[in-house]
Amino acid sequence: MTKKVDLDWNNLGFSYIKTDYRYISYYKDGEWDNGALVEDNVLHISEASTALHYGQQAFEGLKAYRCKDGSINLFRPDQNAARFARSCTRLLMPEFPQERFVEAIKEVVRANEHWIPPYGTGGSLYIRPLMIGVGDTIGVSPAPEYIFTIFVMPVGAYFKGGLTPTSFVVSEYDRAAPVGTGAAKVGGNYAASLLPGKEAKKRQFSDCIYLDPLTHTKIEEVGAANFFGITKDNQFITPYSPSILPSITKYSLLWLAEHRLGMVVKEADVFIDKLDEFTEAGACGTAAVISPIAGIQNGEDFHVFYSETEVGPVTRRLYDELVGIQYGNVEAPEGWIQKV
Repeated sequence: MTKKVDLDWNNLGFSYIKTDYRYISYYKDGEWDNGALVEDNVLHISEASTALHYGQQAFEGLKAYRCKDGSINLFRPDQNAARFARSCTRLLMPEFPQERFVEAIKEVVRANEHWIPPYGTGGSLYIRPLMIGVGDTIGVSPAPEYIFTIFVMPVGAYFKGGLTPTSFVVSEYDRAAPVGTGAAKVGGNYAASLLPGKEAKKRQFSDCIYLDPLTHTKIEEVGAANFFGITKDNQFITPYSPSILPSITKYSLLWLAEHRLGMVVKEADVFIDKLDEFTEAGACGTAAVISPIAGIQNGEDFHVFYSETEVGPVTRRLYDELVGIQYGNVEAPEGWIQKV
């Protein structure tokens, strides 16, 4: 590390911290420029930008991890690049070349290496790539120009004191339309979730359970994360739907459950009135990896899974396996880890 950062590494939260450099590239006249590292953390855009009026915007989230030997791991950044490309295509934005996407991430991480929390603190460097439509466009149409940028910030362990089961409540709101943008990582999906999330927290729940918008009978997502359940006969089940965001963490857990834990894995319907088929349940995503679900409130019914206070054994094993891979303590499947 070439620089020192004065932070309490053991007590980081998940909030914005301005680091030294970010990557930025501009799309104009049908092509991307070469991109560069800059120190300015303010984007200067037209008041008529489509990102401001019509939500033409997509983003990603991933992390860099400091390993015991001092090296730096990226966890499956090629998968973030591919998902980002799909999101941009859905919103008629130009694809940022996927190889350049990964290389730009490495460039930003190297430039801000001294902001990566030390090994053993449970912290990591959160990485936020995003693209916005800019330029002078007031009609409902794709933007003439785009900005792609990546910024980073140190974040702490999501769980203070370890994994902690929490409870969720079924929402009456829909997260996404049946053939809308639910499978794309775009800002509008998250803006729509703010009100139901606030209402859930008012009732002392961690967040919402969203059901499928067509029938309101099947679980789709848990707040901003994907759902999984462990059945009584030791199967790993996660919902399947074209309006679910395809979580990289979820697909990693599917692989690990099958190949490391020897479980049967399925993407299938998870009916809200059949929760008693599951002994454990959780939400999964980049921020928390796994958030164990203690119980789900559905109307007047409250269903408890493994325990309201203890983490189930399968959930614990999956968490330890995946976090071990990310920090370099457990052997990773081929191609999952890229060094910076």
